[in-house]
Amino acid sequence: MKFVSYRSGAAARLAVLDGEHVIDLNRLLPEVPADARQALLAGIDLAAAGRRAIELAGPADRQALDGLALAPVVPEPGKTVCLGLNYYDHAAESGRDKPVYPWFFLRATTSLLAHGEPAPRPVVSEKFDYEAELAVVIGKRARHVKEEDALDYVFGYACFNDMSVRDYQKRTPQWTIGKNFDRSGAFGPVLVTSDALPAGGAGLRIQSRLNGQVMQDANTADMIWNVAETIALLSECLTLEPGDVIAMGTPAGVGQSRVPPVWMKHGDTIEVEIEGVGLLVNRIEDEAQS
Repeated sequence: MKFVSYRSGAAARLAVLDGEHVIDLNRLLPEVPADARQALLAGIDLAAAGRRAIELAGPADRQALDGLALAPVVPEPGKTVCLGLNYYDHAAESGRDKPVYPWFFLRATTSLLAHGEPAPRPVVSEKFDYEAELAVVIGKRARHVKEEDALDYVFGYACFNDMSVRDYQKRTPQWTIGKNFDRSGAFGPVLVTSDALPAGGAGLRIQSRLNGQVMQDANTADMIWNVAETIALLSECLTLEPGDVIAMGTPAGVGQSRVPPVWMKHGDTIEVEIEGVGLLVNRIEDEAQS
């Protein structure tokens, strides 16, 4: 089953995807919160709610997906935890050995961006890079979970583009500032429930394409730490809550490692596609100067 969050005025609303149409869950089922994170925090069985909404929906309850303004699939996660250097080939192209522990960093909510929205190339930098990633959305509270049980805590998966401002990223050893420019983390377009994909989202082809040219082409099986291992490691240290997001790192082929480097510029189109998950597309536009 697939879900989207779409914009209705100033709010983002959760909907189930039915073919080429979306059905707003809260409007048909008032007990389901309109916000994706709040619905997960409330313990709503969204798969059951989605099936029920599809059964109940009449023509007036369906909106065409095409042309709908989407929001990030979880518009305001409690936290977004990202992994750096989590593919063997990307670690190698970055001139580093396999890390002995995941390189974790956080993204702020203001850094998130929806499918179809323009991604602003920062006015302060030309070194704007792409990173195709698999995003994990947590469905249940997780603390001190075992690796063999960790996938039970996953609600679903989405595409993520961890767009990075490389010169700012390298100004500090902790990467945070280069990963948190406004609207630089594209997230969507759909949230696919975990039962629709291989366990842990493993074995899926993952690509990025810049203006139609393939830049990254790998498989999620090539991750150093898989989804279950990552959840287990994180839950040793912190509580993962429903609606939290984990971005699982990117494979080789990023712009900064090419010779010469390839930076995204105004007018470019960047795509992230993951087999069975979706196609995430954003156009690059120069940031407006105030």
